[in-house]
This record gives sequence, C-alpha cells and structure tokens, in this order.
Amino acid sequence: MSQYVAAIDQGTTSSRCIIFDAQGQIVAIEQTEHRQIFPRPGWVEHDAAEIWKNVQAVTNGALARLSITTRDLAAVGITNQRETTLIWDKATGEPVHNAIVWQDTRTDRLIRDLGGDAGQDRFRDRCGLPLATYFSGPKIRWLLDNVPGVRERAERGEVLFGTMDSWLIWNLTGRHVTDVTNASRTMLMNLQTLDWDPDLLDAIGVPRAMLPEIRSSSEVYGQGRGVLEEVPVASALGDQQAALFGQTCFAVGEGKCTYGTGGFLLVNTGEDPVQSKNGLLTTVGYRIGDQPAVYALEGSIAVAGSLVQWLRDNLGLIQSAAEVETLAATVKDSGGCYFVPAFSGLFAPYWRSDARGVIAGLTGYITKGHIARAVLEATAWQVREVVDAMEADSGVALSTLKADGGMTANSLLMQFQADVLDAPVVRPVVAETTCLGAAYAAGLAVGFWPDIESLRENWRKSAEWTPAMDPALREKSFRKWKKAVERTLDWIDPDDHLGADV
Repeated sequence: MSQYVAAIDQGTTSSRCIIFDAQGQIVAIEQTEHRQIFPRPGWVEHDAAEIWKNVQAVTNGALARLSITTRDLAAVGITNQRETTLIWDKATGEPVHNAIVWQDTRTDRLIRDLGGDAGQDRFRDRCGLPLATYFSGPKIRWLLDNVPGVRERAERGEVLFGTMDSWLIWNLTGRHVTDVTNASRTMLMNLQTLDWDPDLLDAIGVPRAMLPEIRSSSEVYGQGRGVLEEVPVASALGDQQAALFGQTCFAVGEGKCTYGTGGFLLVNTGEDPVQSKNGLLTTVGYRIGDQPAVYALEGSIAVAGSLVQWLRDNLGLIQSAAEVETLAATVKDSGGCYFVPAFSGLFAPYWRSDARGVIAGLTGYITKGHIARAVLEATAWQVREVVDAMEADSGVALSTLKADGGMTANSLLMQFQADVLDAPVVRPVVAETTCLGAAYAAGLAVGFWPDIESLRENWRKSAEWTPAMDPALREKSFRKWKKAVERTLDWIDPDDHLGADV
C-alpha cells in the first residue's frame, strides 16, 4: 500500500517537491530556484521550459531523499503561483513566449482601456475581481496582440493557454485542464457558473478554443507519465487557496495569511461568493470533487518576502534572507523610516497600478539596521490594512491570525505583526501549508485520507505571538504608514509607456 502523498509547488521564485506521510508531516523535500527575467522596468517573466526541467529534478530529488519510488506514492497534488500566464504550442509543447508573471505590469494601458468609463470594477460582479495588471486575462490578450501569428493560431486551437498548474498537468498527463481556484484568477470565469464567461471572453478578447477545461480542486485529472509514472495527478490549487486548505480553514470565517513572495490573507465565506466593498477580491477557495464550491475573500499584497530578496540581491545589504532579522534586531525600531514596496503598484485594498515604491522618513540618523527593520515592518503594515478591510466587509473583528509561509520563521516580524494587529498570531507545526493543502486535496481524491475531519486532526500549533505594543504608539505608527502610502500614488504618468512591442 502506498504510504505517502507528494505535492509539487511551482512558486514564483522556485519549484519544490514535498512528500508527506499520513499524519501530514514532511518526510522529504527538494527545492530549486529559477531565473527571474526583467526585460524592462515593470516586466517580469519566467522560462517555462526551465521550470518544467526543475520540477522534474526536484521530484526525482525528493523521491531519492526518501529512497522510495513512484509506487510508494498514492497521489500527487499541484499548487502554483497564480495568474502567471503561458501560451504554448499544442503539437510541440514549446512555449510561444516566456511566461508573464503575476507581478508584471505591462498590461497597465490595456487595463485602463478595458475599464473605460466604468472603471476598474467593470467586470467585478461576474468574476469577483477588479481590473488590474495582476490577473491572467489581460496578460493573455497582450500575448495575442504582441506575439506574431499567435492570435490566429489561438482561434484555430493550435496554441493553448494555461496558468502554471495547467502547464504542469499537461506535461505530466497530456490533459489540458485547470481547477476552479486558478480559473477564478483569470478574470474570464463566471463565479456563479464556474465556467468561462462568453461576455468576459469577448470583452477582453480571448478565444475560448485556447482555454483549458475547468475542473474541481480535488479529483484525478490523469495518470502521471515520466518522472511520476502512473501516479494519479489528483489536485490543483492556486498557492494561496492551497494554504487555506492546508490550514484546514473549512468553516465559514476561518482564515489564514501566507507570508511568501507576496502576502495573502484569505477568509472562508462559504458556498456563496461575497462581493467586497473595501478593495478585497472575491475568489474560489476550493472545490472537492462534485461538492459545491467554497468561496473566499482575499487581500493580496504584491511584495512581502520579495522585498527581503531585493534587499539582498539589489542592494547587497545582507548575504542571505535569514540575515535580515539579525540586522533589523540591531535597532529597537525603524527610526521613523517607512518602506512602501509598491514596485508593481499597490494591490489590496488600493489597486493602484500607478503607484511606485518609496522610502519615507529618512534622516541622517537612519542606518542599514533601520532600513532592514522597515523592510520587515512593511509586510506587517500591509497585512494590517488588509485585515482592516476584511473586518469592514465582514463586521467581525479578527480574533487570531493563522500564519504560514517562509517569513513566519522570522520571529521579529511575527511579533510586530501581532503588535500592529492587536491580535495573536499562530504558526502551525507544518508551516509549509501550501504544499500540505495540495497534498491533502490529492489524498482526499484517492481515499488516502477519508474526509476533511481527519485533516483537521493533523493540525498542531508550533508557535504563538501575542500583542505587546502600546495602543497609542500602534495608532501613531499606523498613521505614519498611511502617510507613506499616500506618497507612492500617481507616480506613473499616462505617457510612461509600460507596454510596447515584444
């Protein structure tokens, strides 16, 4: 009998494979980074062929670490960076262009044109999303308009679109499918019908012939080939929805925040989509088999952990990401310095693609320690703004924040997060809840786990941080943060050409 379930996490900066046992514990992990390609300011691309090569390597590596074969795997699940957009040749499997990453802002002008007089909420009632450079639909349109011959081939069904889950499933099984969570991030799926919306396709200009079939998040899509020979490929979830699943947020009102490349707060809203009045996204949380879909409200932050990488790679102030906590701890606070990392505009709750990053409050007193501390505090303040929006939409105050992702290893950040939220922050024993969620969904699909209650029983708390900040200081510091945010706005002018030729 198979003893394990594997999960492939195709993320923004790396791909990894994690193998879990029946208790939801990690027994093997392998990870490899891939290149970040920046052809122009605001443009971000990935080489999809490089990513597929890396996925095969980390899968083989994880199996080797445990000294097992694919016969020991009951299933494999896939979780992925969402919204990253790829078109490939149906016959050869060759991408027609690099994948356009979710952070990319080249569709800024197209977004303005699509909004017209109606503005950014033109399609929100159908797809739950504001018009923003973040989402896949406009990225597809850009590729169709700018890569020679691709639109004609798309209309003939000769090229295929997919987010990274589709790309991996296609390479593993030969099936062209996606799941409802990833489809809900394209601006092309109707939240009520859970199918591609003809009016949205027509308005954005995307041929249906190139789109994958939309399936549930937990079902067998096909049998693996090659590196995962005959292993059922049995789940797909966008990374943030996978973390919601991995944190076992199965009841209405339960939520989590993932601290990764970006920051993402999701709250389960049940079987009915809730339209936000405060800048949040309405999205599909997950769907198990033929059960009704479960929806979520989401606050998306573009830059969190990637700001630490920027500090390392672009400024050279630290040699490794872990060093940021040590450097930040050399000072007692940020010295009045605030860093708003609007590198690709601001996401929730502002949705302002015209914003660009600022460091505010600089004086001669500021050292690199203060900058490092401001870098960490930037993530916590952005999460505070999203939590405030959640509370305004729901009318319910946050009691506890479930946190996961790589940045939760940073105790200074987690303590500051609890301080500015005035609420406890808890981290589970298995902080890699994105992969865990994909594994759980795959295991459910093949009967490795009998039901979601058995998954709840696996959840264990590893650490907890409780608020200890003076309330007056909290609100004064938040007021200063908001002033810094205001200074990022209206930086991009209409004649700043973000999207031209290929």
